Amino acid sequence: MYFDTLAVRAGQENYDPVTGAIATPIYQTTNYAVANVDEGAARCVDLEAGYIYTRLWNPTQKALEEKVAALEGGEAALATGSGVAAITAFFTEVLKSGDHVVSDGTVYSATQYFFSEILPKFGVEVTFVDTSNPGNVEQAIRQNTRVIYFETPANPTIKLVDIAKVVEIAKGHGIMTAVDSTFASPYLQRPLSVGVDVVIHAATKYLGGHGDVQGGVVIGKKDLIMKIREGTLKNMGGIIDPFAAWLIIRGIKTLAIRMEKHCANAMAVARYLEAHPKVDRVYYPGLPSHPQHELAKRQMSGFGGMIAFEVKGGLEAGKTLLNSVRLCRLAVSLGDADTLIQHAASMTHVLVPREERLKAGITDGLIRLSVGIEDHRDIVADLEQAFKQVCC
Repeated sequence: MYFDTLAVRAGQENYDPVTGAIATPIYQTTNYAVANVDEGAARCVDLEAGYIYTRLWNPTQKALEEKVAALEGGEAALATGSGVAAITAFFTEVLKSGDHVVSDGTVYSATQYFFSEILPKFGVEVTFVDTSNPGNVEQAIRQNTRVIYFETPANPTIKLVDIAKVVEIAKGHGIMTAVDSTFASPYLQRPLSVGVDVVIHAATKYLGGHGDVQGGVVIGKKDLIMKIREGTLKNMGGIIDPFAAWLIIRGIKTLAIRMEKHCANAMAVARYLEAHPKVDRVYYPGLPSHPQHELAKRQMSGFGGMIAFEVKGGLEAGKTLLNSVRLCRLAVSLGDADTLIQHAASMTHVLVPREERLKAGITDGLIRLSVGIEDHRDIVADLEQAFKQVCC
């Protein structure tokens, strides 16, 4: 089936054979009755033998997992309560004391905290490099390197990483690769198709698409996904609740339509920003000025809805711009129907030391714009009136 059809139909086969309901039911339950002790024992030993407890698995959760796995072209998927829960569940399961991780230096702030502050407590070391230069990845690898991890496009700088080249390096050393593909969504990019081992999504963003639900997904080989489910997820929590899973299922049905609008709007807004005299630089993969524009054309089927740009005047100019918007929502998330704007230095990355932030390309005047599905002319008009308040 084509992507648009999978987005609507995958994961909902025979989920309500009693009534024939077309919409996936919300199985709002914590427990499941068994016919006898032997059946209960079998379900406790083998989760695929049947449902036993929602912390382990739930039919609505499973429907979501099957849908996302189909969209990514993966064997299996694991849904979690948030994108951060997906990241931590994966790494907690595959790493042990003494292991080493190579990560891009430009990652989501919560991911950076997990790598910098939490993993070292358990004897895991993380080396941060610019993975957009494959040579940096090669040089950072050690004998005990277990995983190479990066986001593409990256948060919040919209930097791209050549997935195929990093995979080639990793396979040459027998190392796993994990990619956070949240900014692209499965509609624009499918890393598993070029050999990535694990893809992670914050389903809160484009998959859900409406700013009303939190969730995360890990996609990969079935044996690895079941290992995470039976290990970290079962014993440490991080589960997704049935209603949240259902909301994401509903959101995914319109993913293709929404992504087309996000992409078209973002291109129009990016062109406006690039021509604005109060903007130093615009980072959008669809612009020829983006340093990885050619890579974006090869690696993605569209350029996405995320833009980063630097305002002349630095920190204060960035604050003034954001305090002056009216239509755009001043908020830290992304991938919503609404256009969301945020200032990384004073908001999402405020706890990151300035030296580390600048090293990752997050300058004082960097603005991240998640372009929504409103009319792009209204988005541009709002930015224009906000820019008039900025002195530079």
